[in-house]
Amino acid sequence: MDSASKALEKTDVKLPWREKFGWATGDFAQNLIYTTISTYLLFFYTNVYGLPAADAATMFLVVRLIDAINDPIVGTIVDKHTTRWGKYRGWLLYMSIPLAVLAILCFHVPDMGAMGKLVYAYVTYVGLSLIYTTVNIPYGSLNAAMTRNNKELVSMSSVRMLLANLGSLAVSFGVPIFVKMISGGHYSGVQSQTGWFWTMVIYGIAGAAILIFCFSQSVERIKMAPEQESNVKVSDLYHQLVINGPLRTLAIFFIITFGLMSVVNAVGAYYMTYNAGNPDMMQWYNLLGTLPAFIVVPITPWLNRKIGTQWLMQSSLGLAVIGFLIMYAVPATNITWTFIGRTIEAAGIILSTGFQWALVPQAITYGEWKSGKRENGIINAVIGFFFKFGMALGGVVPGYVLAAYGFVANHQQTARSLEGIRMTTTIIPIIVTVLAMVVFAFYRLTDEKVEKMNEEIAARHAAE
Repeated sequence: MDSASKALEKTDVKLPWREKFGWATGDFAQNLIYTTISTYLLFFYTNVYGLPAADAATMFLVVRLIDAINDPIVGTIVDKHTTRWGKYRGWLLYMSIPLAVLAILCFHVPDMGAMGKLVYAYVTYVGLSLIYTTVNIPYGSLNAAMTRNNKELVSMSSVRMLLANLGSLAVSFGVPIFVKMISGGHYSGVQSQTGWFWTMVIYGIAGAAILIFCFSQSVERIKMAPEQESNVKVSDLYHQLVINGPLRTLAIFFIITFGLMSVVNAVGAYYMTYNAGNPDMMQWYNLLGTLPAFIVVPITPWLNRKIGTQWLMQSSLGLAVIGFLIMYAVPATNITWTFIGRTIEAAGIILSTGFQWALVPQAITYGEWKSGKRENGIINAVIGFFFKFGMALGGVVPGYVLAAYGFVANHQQTARSLEGIRMTTTIIPIIVTVLAMVVFAFYRLTDEKVEKMNEEIAARHAAE
């Protein structure tokens, strides 16, 4: 065996199931916290906290602008420094509890005037987003430091998405139940404030504990050379965007798909409460938004091998369009067909948004092949910013649309405001999904190309 083959063999490893599962629990933990934020925070701010929809939407936008500055800095710090526990693992240990604390504070309603409450909402939500970056970027970088084996990375992504969707299921179905149980049956209005706060306490503590478990089970094998580490700088983020075509495509794709997912999730509570006139069915509507994951995610690696990356992504997005069209064609009060459409569009979204994470290590490998530096943190900072901006659209788009159509929280809605909710649930997602299909057509990497790049990178290291 030549030196290049030996160098590749050390990092191109098949991981034990325990390690894959342990790493994947990190996304379960993050979803317990951040899916609660992305799915329910807008509804909480408008219907429980008492903010006007436009003010809440503006805040979501401002937080993402702050992320535009914060994410590159965090990505650089992560790549430039190694903690006592490794380059990425240590962050999960150090920042898990602060993340939980800030999430809990976001669902606390302070006894202040209108301006004081708005300031408090800004401070806690901005703080949460800053802390979340210090968890999400290292976690997203960790898998590419565990193995170079592309099949293993796809497999890891499938396990990750299965557990991530299990976390989303616990949030989408469980949060309404816990809130009503704790607050005496109330889900909206000031009577539900205690329920929202203590529900987030439960989810926050669970999320922090599982992040610590993820830290304990993950092993870093691929390490950045000290001379490369010292050369990492914030401008590398922009350099990667310039030289890394697959990263540019993924970055745009992430903002579109996470924007799509977040808008659909955020507007669901309004759609079932007002358009369907059946708020008690909301947890079931949310459940159907997650349940297809347990069918489509396990078969994702098989689908990828059979039809390839491009066909897998395009067909899943096409499936989502069909689901949205069904929901558009029937009134929300037709619960049977509404739920059928919801299930179909959710299956398509879950398949596409889950599989896209398996492509991030490919972009990391491409960047290393082009630049000579394996900048996991920098590239995940790019992806992290774009997917968080996409998630913010779940607050920005519905918030502004609801305000434009005259939505008033906890009141009977007009025909115009109901139409605004319906458009945000169906028409806007259809347009966004088609846009995602167009963007992903420009993604050119395949498994075979990535394997060839890994071999060339190993040959370079062996020659040094």
